[in-house]
Amino acid sequence: MPSAPPITARRRATRDRVLAAASEVFAERGFHGASVEDICERAGFTRGAFYSNFSSKDDLVVELSQRHSEALVERIRRASKREHASADEVLRDVFAALADDSRSKERWLVLTTEFTLHAIRDAEARRAWAAQQRRVRDELVAVVDEAVSRQGLTLPISTELFVRAAISLAQGSMTQRLVEPRSLTVGELERTVLPILLGVDA
Repeated sequence: MPSAPPITARRRATRDRVLAAASEVFAERGFHGASVEDICERAGFTRGAFYSNFSSKDDLVVELSQRHSEALVERIRRASKREHASADEVLRDVFAALADDSRSKERWLVLTTEFTLHAIRDAEARRAWAAQQRRVRDELVAVVDEAVSRQGLTLPISTELFVRAAISLAQGSMTQRLVEPRSLTVGELERTVLPILLGVDA
């Protein structure tokens, strides 16, 4: 099967503008409240330009998730690779990286929560969203395995389960802070629970 033709610089720029516009409109109006027309108007493109690059709003969220997760994984990877750092120092660096730009992360959580509810009810969206979540977990598993090996640690559970627990903690604690703003500080649950699973002090 021949490979897909490379994306041109012009098309990449168009996709970037549409994604940036979608991110703004989703933040303002939510996934269901934002229309393709709203996104096109914000980006300064026609519907034709939109549909030549993305099949639907679902496609936009999956692409935004891929870019968001790539940036997150890279921050965690850099934090976990600090030379001559102890396990607890590495954890502190990772938590600091995760706490960066918390307001942006809160907006992202609101969008992905809304999209998850949509995906639960829509089989096609669910398949695409599940595949994206698997990609994120696979990347994080590789980072955690590398960091654990470098520190000479042994996880009491599989790396896959550890990553699922870490994601659940991060998302759950952020949800609680949004509903009860004074209930937790940023990263409090993660800083408390994850070191216990790793068997280190932090």
